Amino acid sequence: MAAAIIQCQNCSCVASNSKFLIKPRNEFGFANTFHNNAALLGRRMIPRCSIKNSHQFQQFLLAIVEQKGKSFSIKECAISLALAVGLITGVPSLYLSSNIAYAVSPALPNLSVLISGPPIKDPGALLRYALPIDNKAIREVQKPLEDITESLKVAGVKALDSVERNVRQASRSLKQGKTLIISGLAESKKDHGVELLDKLEAGMDELQQIVEDRNRDAVASKQKELLNYVGGVEEDMVDGFPYEVPEEYQNMPLLKGRAAVDMKVKVKDNPNMEECVFHIVLDGYNAPVTAGNFVDLVERHFYDGMEIQRADGFVVQTGDPEGPAEGFIDPSTEKTRTIPLEIMVNGEKAPFYGETLEELGLYKAQTRLPFNAFGTMAMARDEFENNSASSQIFWLLKESELTPSNANILDGRYAVFGYVTENEDFLADLKVGDVIESMQVVSGLDNLVNPSYKIAG
Repeated sequence: MAAAIIQCQNCSCVASNSKFLIKPRNEFGFANTFHNNAALLGRRMIPRCSIKNSHQFQQFLLAIVEQKGKSFSIKECAISLALAVGLITGVPSLYLSSNIAYAVSPALPNLSVLISGPPIKDPGALLRYALPIDNKAIREVQKPLEDITESLKVAGVKALDSVERNVRQASRSLKQGKTLIISGLAESKKDHGVELLDKLEAGMDELQQIVEDRNRDAVASKQKELLNYVGGVEEDMVDGFPYEVPEEYQNMPLLKGRAAVDMKVKVKDNPNMEECVFHIVLDGYNAPVTAGNFVDLVERHFYDGMEIQRADGFVVQTGDPEGPAEGFIDPSTEKTRTIPLEIMVNGEKAPFYGETLEELGLYKAQTRLPFNAFGTMAMARDEFENNSASSQIFWLLKESELTPSNANILDGRYAVFGYVTENEDFLADLKVGDVIESMQVVSGLDNLVNPSYKIAG
């Protein structure tokens, strides 16, 4: 059935009953948390323009209700209207989940989130902090090195004074905590971890010399090198896979660890860029089913030759195959393969499956893989069917400046399973019709278990 499209009176945004994710026509300035992330009314989208005329917005909402007709229940009408009022007035609203309405306030961040410092937007940092380890000593080395990014925002060589403090703090933490760091390494990876620690120690001395030479331009590349060493040490602390995947999903393709994929895209109608390779790191520690499904499809060459199907300034999306199917048809079953919604929360040992955090009542929970970085990668799914994801994927074209992590409409509702870590800025240049020439797993394929692509036939 064709999607119903309704024009907004305030701008050229549209509302749609499209099944997968949301479809704004273009991008506008951020108005508020729900508005910024295209909050949904049923399967329809609240326009992303600033709501300056409440009467026009009411007419817009009533048009949606009228077009929906008899299939739009009284309950849905009431909840959608309440949500609209909440968006305009800030009054707590009702949000409709799949089966039950919850009374919730607009998604405003906790005070603790606001005062905890700037949000982590770097995909590499998010991946490092998402590792399933508990070693305070290495984190105390990592944090000041990460903070160099903020220090470099100061203009000119004045930034180097702050960088120098960061480096001294990291060096001091490494010397004081080296024994504890080494003791946290997995026995089978200890030699490699110690080797990385030695490189890290030498590299910090080199960074200290760069600062003393007042060579600001050399700081960022050296910082990246040192943080790669830190990330390697932290990965060497992970001893095996940390939990059991629920029995009903154990026979699906699972990524028990991490993997990396290079996606080469052929760009049309852009004289400045004919093709681009995006490097994607997939996190199976926090999303083994979701990441495993994707790696399995990559190995089947499912995405090779597929076009970018949505590029609107909010997300870049692909994965809808030709024909009536909206996902991957497994040739062994001749049915669409779907995967459950999979969300890992800080403080939990295993992900939640099949329910959004909203449905679980975990309104203040922090997701381990937040929608923070430009190029956050997640699964698209039917809005009211949590376990309907199959092959459609999207990358978020957003950084969390005005909307802190876990205080938006996406965190806890869509399964994040990786980040673009190289050339992510070029995602914004992609257009509908650009072609994915190839996707290739370049590391971590040995972490994939139950690969369905190896089944004969």
